[in-house]
Amino acid sequence: MEEKTHEVLSAEGEQGIEQLEELRKTITVDTLHNDEGVRVLAKYEGDTSWTVQEEKKLVRKIDRRLLSILCCTYGLQYYDKAMLSQAALFGLRTDLELEIGNRYSMSAAIFYLGFICGAYPAIVMAQRYPIERVIFVIVLLWGACLMCAAAVTDYRGLYVQRFFLGALESGVSPAWMLVVGGWYKKQEQALRMGAWYSCTGYVSMVSPLINYGLGHITGSLSPWRYMYLVAGAVTILWSFVILFLMPPDPIRAKRFSDRERYIAVARMRENNAGVRNTHFKKEQLFELLCDIKFWIVFAMAFTILVANGPVSTFTPIIIKDLGFSGLNSLLLIMPAGLVIGTIELSAPYCAMRFSGWRAYIVCITVCGTILASLLLWQLPQTATGAKLFAVYILASYGGGYATLMSMQIANTAGYTKRSVGSSGMFIGYCLGNFLGPLVFKEEEAPFYTTGWITTVITSAVAVILSLVYRTICVWENKRRDKTGQLEAYEHAFEDDLTDRKNPQFRYTL
Repeated sequence: MEEKTHEVLSAEGEQGIEQLEELRKTITVDTLHNDEGVRVLAKYEGDTSWTVQEEKKLVRKIDRRLLSILCCTYGLQYYDKAMLSQAALFGLRTDLELEIGNRYSMSAAIFYLGFICGAYPAIVMAQRYPIERVIFVIVLLWGACLMCAAAVTDYRGLYVQRFFLGALESGVSPAWMLVVGGWYKKQEQALRMGAWYSCTGYVSMVSPLINYGLGHITGSLSPWRYMYLVAGAVTILWSFVILFLMPPDPIRAKRFSDRERYIAVARMRENNAGVRNTHFKKEQLFELLCDIKFWIVFAMAFTILVANGPVSTFTPIIIKDLGFSGLNSLLLIMPAGLVIGTIELSAPYCAMRFSGWRAYIVCITVCGTILASLLLWQLPQTATGAKLFAVYILASYGGGYATLMSMQIANTAGYTKRSVGSSGMFIGYCLGNFLGPLVFKEEEAPFYTTGWITTVITSAVAVILSLVYRTICVWENKRRDKTGQLEAYEHAFEDDLTDRKNPQFRYTL
């Protein structure tokens, strides 16, 4: 794939070099209309060609410097977010009076109301200001908020803490989508999205061990309070790693040579989507709101993530209902982390290797969730092994969601449209996560009939929407081909064109 890409760029070489020469003659670079990548292209005075091996070496360096931070941050976020379900096994529900009615479910759901409120302001700040500084402040504050949970004395205080924790954590996922979109070509994006998103699974292999140890503490505080204090302190320390070591984009990345920055920017012409533009453009926002593909992605995010309610909030409780102790229930989460993390990494890998399969991969993984939901609903409690298997594949949708994120970022051009579209997609994500815990009612335990019926129906809708999305993209690509405007990259950094305004843009399937 990379050799093919290099051949395409070489075939366009003369035209591309002429454009770059014109940029160099420009005294003032217009970054209001054009992408900020033109600044790097205009200042570079070295050789404008590069080898496939040189590009591969650069991509490996980007992976080392960038992906490690994206993965650790997202894993830490999921660890902090899912702390509620593990703390519930060690007295949190009793201490904070959460066993009455749907208080526990609401404490999980209210996190996503905060997420909805914080997503848009966070992504606007991430576009306007240096993204690494914005994320540093967000992570620092959410670490402090997490530690505040140890001081909560009733369910009302927990509601407040969970709301603000959601508001603070909301900026990370959309920001990481923007970062990946600015560093990697379309065909590379799916695997990188999967790499950091798979940490939601893999961190579940580590967090139970940590909380298993903390659960044995017999100090002056309840064990679950120590869990929050430790997690919050680690999060605060990690925020400084982000501030000093994260390479935010190819334009301002430290510890990259001028030539590496040039190649990192120039190779992104293939995306037809630019690298970075700090100016918020209202016309791109209006275009996004009128784009049917965005609303399909929004609906898919909502319907897929309803299943995250039982995964992130009820998994330890479902396992405990099978007859295991609190500590053993915690340890039995670990295989689920391995299985789901592997699915979340494998699905985007397949999307990278097999062109045109992204929508199909979403369908396949979500069908795994449908199967697991049916098994957990219909099997008797005595079928312990089969129910554990169902628990372990329940979050199969995660692989599809990681692939969906890569489709959204690859198929949206125009920096404002892409940034708002990313945060908008996560509002759908939040609404699904908000509904999920609420349909799992305490009085219906251990079969949770309402919850599993809702999960099956919403997941089935997501499968249908995925196929509709692909059909629309195929139709649009064919329509553009018929006009005679074939896919090309002449306007990649010009006027911050959106995918709908640029006739040379083609949608990734």
